[in-house]
Amino acid sequence: MHAPAQSSQRQLLLCIALLWLAGAGSRITILAVPPVIPPIRTELGMSETQVGILTGLPPVLFACTAVLGSLLIARFGALATLVAGLLVTAAGSALRGAAAEMYALYAATIVTGFGVAIMHPSLPPLVRTWLPHRIGFGAAVFTNGLLVGEILPVALTIPLLLPLLHDSWRASFVVWAVPVALIAFVIMALAPRSSASARPAATAQRWWPNWRDPLIWRLGIALGSVNAMYFSANAFLPDYLHHIGRVDLVSAALTALNVGQIPASLLLLAVAGRLERQIWPHVVCGVGSLAAIIGIATLPGPGIVICAGVLGFFAAAVLILMLALPPLLAPPDDVHRVSAAMFTISYSCAVITPVLSGLAWDLTGIAQSAFVPLGLCAVVLMTIAPTIRLRSA
Repeated sequence: MHAPAQSSQRQLLLCIALLWLAGAGSRITILAVPPVIPPIRTELGMSETQVGILTGLPPVLFACTAVLGSLLIARFGALATLVAGLLVTAAGSALRGAAAEMYALYAATIVTGFGVAIMHPSLPPLVRTWLPHRIGFGAAVFTNGLLVGEILPVALTIPLLLPLLHDSWRASFVVWAVPVALIAFVIMALAPRSSASARPAATAQRWWPNWRDPLIWRLGIALGSVNAMYFSANAFLPDYLHHIGRVDLVSAALTALNVGQIPASLLLLAVAGRLERQIWPHVVCGVGSLAAIIGIATLPGPGIVICAGVLGFFAAAVLILMLALPPLLAPPDDVHRVSAAMFTISYSCAVITPVLSGLAWDLTGIAQSAFVPLGLCAVVLMTIAPTIRLRSA
């Protein structure tokens, strides 16, 4: 009598676990780079500009190839695209470890970024398919996995992994590729194919986003404002703290910015279902982000660390809420198209905004001016969010 309920519960828990693993797999290899940049730069004789290109390649790939992910989803389904993306990402990371010179490292990084880019549009459709009545919760699940996937390599590579690998940055890339490949095989083996692979044949050719749809631009720019604040803050906090003579706070501020995301993701796991169709949380997160950015630019040392954590919290909260919107707003057969367009626009914003922040600092000579574009992103979020109209369930 209770067998169907128990089976349904097991299926639910399985889908939750697979979504979390997919989120983690989309970030582990990307964030494996920053901890080993010094030995890479030394061994390959790279300049700071060339290091900047290396770290900037993944966001560029995320923006340029997300629509290709939509095409693959239309042809082969979201599940197959996710698995392929994970395997390509793992292969690219392992190839980075074999790179004999800088351009080979760039090429392998492009492969890695491409794998992640085609994964991105596959996650919202899978949330819609696997957890149709818990979309906000599903978005919170894979975003929590994504955030943990960002933190693990940053936290473990230097103190734990490199000593075990005789300080080999090459071997570290291979090691971080292993869990991503394992996640791909686990999802391939355990994913509920009957529902995940179901796709009407008539929609097989529908992959190119409708760029004339105002909803796509609202979602993309709103998500882009969040990504831009996060990536720009990571980029400019170290130099800003050096400039004001608080080098001792660099590690604490970056840790606060990134670890501050975890409490938000855990909170959203509990309440996302109640907030997924509300717009006011987006506005509140925009206000909180703006206050944190102003605090970073104006407060003394310890206040900067606190505000960095606050910015990480609000950025993660609105990220989760934004990633739940394509499955809520788009028809089932269009979720991948809307998601791909949203990622294309949002990561374009994440690439452009740090450049504007750097220009502001260079042109004015005022370090605090680097945070003005971040504040404008928060204002954009507060302005656009009320224009997004949620449909009924």
